[in-house]
Amino acid sequence: MADKPRVGYAPGIYDLFHIGHLNIFRESRQFCDHLIAGVLSDEMAQRTKGIVPVIPLDERLEIVSAIRFVDEAVVEDVPHKLEMWERLKFDVIIKGDDWRGTDKGDKLEADFAEVGVEVAYLPYTQRTSSSMLREVLQAVLENG
Repeated sequence: MADKPRVGYAPGIYDLFHIGHLNIFRESRQFCDHLIAGVLSDEMAQRTKGIVPVIPLDERLEIVSAIRFVDEAVVEDVPHKLEMWERLKFDVIIKGDDWRGTDKGDKLEADFAEVGVEVAYLPYTQRTSSSMLREVLQAVLENG
């Protein structure tokens, strides 16, 4: 009998899709056979980052679903990643290394260690982020 495929979960807002997002999906494949992208709902994005995404949820889901590295895209509409694990039963959760060694990263690791889920970190793309893009867009709008 074949081994069960290793399922990875890569949550994010994925607003203003950019190269950093693509890198997450491409590099996540080293940790899993089946990649699920968790696209945070507008409410969860506002709760976690204090922002409402520019791109509507249905469009963010469609964009992420179209990426060849992503096998499945789902809405993350709960406040705790363990609640998504209850739904999806993934084997590894993938985050940017900006989480490593932080209080939120340590909590994530402790929570998932209890259910046998690995936390894998990927290098954070320094050159581009949705926050940077938002700042540039805001400056353009303000300065006409």
